[in-house]
Amino acid sequence: MFEILRRDGMARLGRFTTTSGRTVETPALLPVINPKIKTVTPRELYDEFGFGAMITNSYIIKNTPALKEQAQREGLHQMLDYPGVIMTDSGTFQSHMYGTVEVTNQEMVEFQKSIGTDIGTVLDIFTEPFWSEEKTKWAVDETLKRTQEACGLKGDMMINGVVQGSVYPALRENCARRMAEMDIDVQPIGGVVPLMEQYRYSDLVDVIMSAKKGLNPSRPVHLFGAGHPMILAFATLMGCDFFDSASYAKFAKDGRMMFIDGTFKISDMQSLDCDCPACRGMTLAGLRKMDQEQRVKLIARHNLYQITHELKLVKRYLQEGRLWELAELRCRAHPALLDALRKLRDYQDFMEQYDPLSRDGAIFYTGIESRGRPVFSRYAGRIMTRYQAPTPKAALFYDRGGKPYSRAFVQEFANARRGGYTPVVISPFGPVPAELDEVYPIAQSLFPTIEDSDTMKESEDLSLEFLKEAFGEVVNGAELPDFKDGELPNSDLQRAEAVSRYQFGEDATRALFRGRIDLVVSRKTGKIRNVISDGEHVLSMRAGDGLYTLRMEGARRIIASVPAPAMRVAVMDDAVPFVSQGRNVFCQFVTSADGSLVPKDEVVVVDKNDRPLATGQMLLVKDEIAAMKKGIAVKVRSGAGEEAE
Repeated sequence: MFEILRRDGMARLGRFTTTSGRTVETPALLPVINPKIKTVTPRELYDEFGFGAMITNSYIIKNTPALKEQAQREGLHQMLDYPGVIMTDSGTFQSHMYGTVEVTNQEMVEFQKSIGTDIGTVLDIFTEPFWSEEKTKWAVDETLKRTQEACGLKGDMMINGVVQGSVYPALRENCARRMAEMDIDVQPIGGVVPLMEQYRYSDLVDVIMSAKKGLNPSRPVHLFGAGHPMILAFATLMGCDFFDSASYAKFAKDGRMMFIDGTFKISDMQSLDCDCPACRGMTLAGLRKMDQEQRVKLIARHNLYQITHELKLVKRYLQEGRLWELAELRCRAHPALLDALRKLRDYQDFMEQYDPLSRDGAIFYTGIESRGRPVFSRYAGRIMTRYQAPTPKAALFYDRGGKPYSRAFVQEFANARRGGYTPVVISPFGPVPAELDEVYPIAQSLFPTIEDSDTMKESEDLSLEFLKEAFGEVVNGAELPDFKDGELPNSDLQRAEAVSRYQFGEDATRALFRGRIDLVVSRKTGKIRNVISDGEHVLSMRAGDGLYTLRMEGARRIIASVPAPAMRVAVMDDAVPFVSQGRNVFCQFVTSADGSLVPKDEVVVVDKNDRPLATGQMLLVKDEIAAMKKGIAVKVRSGAGEEAE
């Protein structure tokens, strides 16, 4: 069973529990152990390096009489002296390397089950990148047939359902969708090792993202054969949960050391600038003088430490909501990875469905590739469809570094408003009306002061489109005369309504802003804190991201005025008394959800009769909630029953 504990877009910090009760936290890497050659022992992997799961090859065990007898007699965990989760491969990779294997799918599934593996693997067909579409389709159909067979044979053993399809996105997506309907437990994406060996990382993006479109979100995704530290952040960003590596040992035998920026032969290296526990106190000369066996063990341990260090960093950035930045930095280690990062922009709209409405920290712009983040397309889409100008005239100003802009242009904005103009700043995000300058991500972003030409062009293109659509007259704000006698409009009210439209849309805003509107403003900061409509506290504005939290009175108005299922998550009867008292909403109790909601969106929890029970914040999205068997769907802030007490 898989539970999402925290997320950053498609990246997931989760907990996977096997039927044996063993657990592993994701994202996780599973070191590959050759059962004949244990460069680093399984027990060392568990105790010293902290790997909670590993992979070994059941095909090798089955075809080695002594190992087969021991595994079936003692069980795989005792044989390997490994208390964590064990996954076994089936011989598919051997068929890729050597052309064929003399076993059947049924034999391999039954054997894996007989030795007590936690997660077995179907004998799928490895689809090569050079195969024709016709041959690949045959292989996918055969893999699906074998997977269905394995589901009926697995018993208490969990099973890998491997997504194949070579470099054909449509075949990958179709394979994933058909796998999603089967009783599999882990969803590996297979056949990708040749792509990585050939540095075809942009093709790898198509492979992963097309598979993600079809896979069941309640199951962890394993990117088979991906274990180099330089790829971990980027693959996690795309929603991969498990990885594996045999390279830590293979590279060691070849005298090659893994680093975050690549793999290097010790014969070519000029110095050993590494302070990992394996290398500490060691010089390059000393490493070269070691005998072969000792050197291989030391380099293998170094490689494992590089992997574990990067995984810890990936998890930290994921928890902090900054994984995009880490992935962008890592993709600059090699031009082929930078191609992949640029290719990922093709999937910006798909990723936007899972991207949180806001994050806790600021956005750091690392280059033009940052514009591929979903936050840019979301802002552009909402500014074009949800903004309503308070005046028909705009006065343009240009970003000069200070944020929020209303503080950097205090006098200029006031003068423009007295003249009947709406201040609009041209920023790296594009146009920013003054009313939205505190909304995430505008005030919570940092850009270089020297702009690149691509950013300038994209900003200008969006600004021209926006200004043409929203205003009848546009002037340079720096050239406006002094409107001393003009009347200054209520800019706080303009801001309050504009933020609501940006966040909730027009229908909800009409319901929330009706009758007399009173705004509670902070004495210290001058920022809006609460919105009172006809005496009812409907909204509170967050200082961190400039967006609203929804109060119960506001929720009741939305339910009365905005047709279902907008802004709603409905729960079954059993959950009603708990949710109304402020308890969180768990996935298994949800009956329906608004498919347009994204993580951190404000939501109204309702019963089957559309009565509001609570307000809260989305943690998962509709398809995830429907698929998950465990975990929180909505973090409830306040319940209707609490207010009544």
